[in-house]
Amino acid sequence: MQAAAPSSPDYKQLYEQQVAVIEQLSQQLAAHDDKVASLSAEIARLRKLIFGVKVERFVPAAGVTAAELQLSLQLQAETVAHCKLTSATTVSYVRTNMELVPAKPKAHPGRMKLPDHLRREVILLQPEGDVSGLRRMGEDVTEILDYIPAELYVKQYIRPKYAAPLSEGGSTVLMAALPGRMLEKCMAGEGLLAQLIVDKYLDHLPIHRQLQRYERMGVKIAQSTSNDWFRMVLNHLAALYEAHKRSTLATSYIGADETPIKVLDEDKKGTTHQGYYWVYHNTEHKLVLFDYRPGRGREGPNDILKDFQGYLQTDGYSAYEAFNRRPGITLLHCMAHARRKFHEALPNDPPRAEYALGLFQQLYAIERRIKEQERTAEDIVQLRQQEALPVLQTLNNWMREEYPRLIVKKSAIAQAMGYFLPRFEKLCIYTTDARLNIDNNLVENAIRPVAVGRKNYLFAGSHEAAQRAAMIYSLLATCKLHGINPYYWLRDVLENMHRYTTENIEGLLPQNWKKLPEV
Repeated sequence: MQAAAPSSPDYKQLYEQQVAVIEQLSQQLAAHDDKVASLSAEIARLRKLIFGVKVERFVPAAGVTAAELQLSLQLQAETVAHCKLTSATTVSYVRTNMELVPAKPKAHPGRMKLPDHLRREVILLQPEGDVSGLRRMGEDVTEILDYIPAELYVKQYIRPKYAAPLSEGGSTVLMAALPGRMLEKCMAGEGLLAQLIVDKYLDHLPIHRQLQRYERMGVKIAQSTSNDWFRMVLNHLAALYEAHKRSTLATSYIGADETPIKVLDEDKKGTTHQGYYWVYHNTEHKLVLFDYRPGRGREGPNDILKDFQGYLQTDGYSAYEAFNRRPGITLLHCMAHARRKFHEALPNDPPRAEYALGLFQQLYAIERRIKEQERTAEDIVQLRQQEALPVLQTLNNWMREEYPRLIVKKSAIAQAMGYFLPRFEKLCIYTTDARLNIDNNLVENAIRPVAVGRKNYLFAGSHEAAQRAAMIYSLLATCKLHGINPYYWLRDVLENMHRYTTENIEGLLPQNWKKLPEV
């Protein structure tokens, strides 16, 4: 009996099986690529947190032009469409090649000139020998900056007592009254209190280190005593803080941001709670307001800004999105946050990140020109419309083309584009009003001292302590913006605050301090 011939293989079925396997492997590979990109971005972020970064300035590689940065991106020069934000006429933008110009070496400024207000201790050095009868040709003056450690001293008020006779007979004691003070029964003088506060909140010197320094000077102060001093002073400054809050919010343009602060948890001993400082910057009058909240929810800004009308500049945090629907408020976003995403994406996708950073660089070059040249508000808007808007539109068009091509949607470059694209219109709003800034860096600068302070004192002792710190942070940051020595200001406030009422306490605010009214 003849054996049956073997059946021929089903090549179509084998092909379909192989296609299914390849598709499955491709999906697995894409998932692995996604994971690798995500972990690489996280490693880069953690390295930045650990080691820090001096600047986020982007400098293209030597000899690389804008065309070369594009590589395979194949971006074509386009005529910019009419922008919906303004009624400006349609303009076209032609990008030129970026060329690196070697920085000119800066001339040495010479030896530092010592300030004229410093006390001079004159030491006359005569040459050896008899100089009588010799004609003096001139003199050579050499100045050396020296230092004498701070001095603790005691104010001793002596009040003689006198027996004054009374008209109806007998006598009474006649004695001068003590000068008025904000803290009548406090042993510490206003100068010492001001120094303790400035050292902690401005120079980030923890209390125990300050007390160690005073102990070396022969004065031992218990930490519990110093804590009471802090609490009493900052509680008395609450009225001044409320006046400062009203002044800060009395504007039509505010920048807002937030930063975390650890607070000891009163319910769980030995643990900390993550609180937040919400920071508001009044650009018009150079005022900074810190507001502490136990959480990062929208309740904080909703409460502070409940009566605010005008421009509100923020990052892309979702808590601010509610203001986009509130009548009377125009929400705009911060260009620095959008740019930072691409800076973080440099290790992930250098060609695309460098191309985007080059365009961001052009935007900031326009803002530098505006600052360097005295321009009217009308000129500033016109310049931004004619030069900045085309660059922004180019960025937007390029990202809309490139984003669908990205395989790994969770990569750093994809996240950077995903941050920019939905916020494009709000990133363009700054071009419509000369008062507006391109970014929120002024707020971030105000926050920076808090970040330094966290490394020194680690946490606040309670929610109340965190809010008291917010009060003094607000006032000291405003002093800095107005070029005021915070120690002299605070000492003067502590010496004179008892003479003021709620109605005229605004005269003690840093921005009004130089023209202190007579009371």
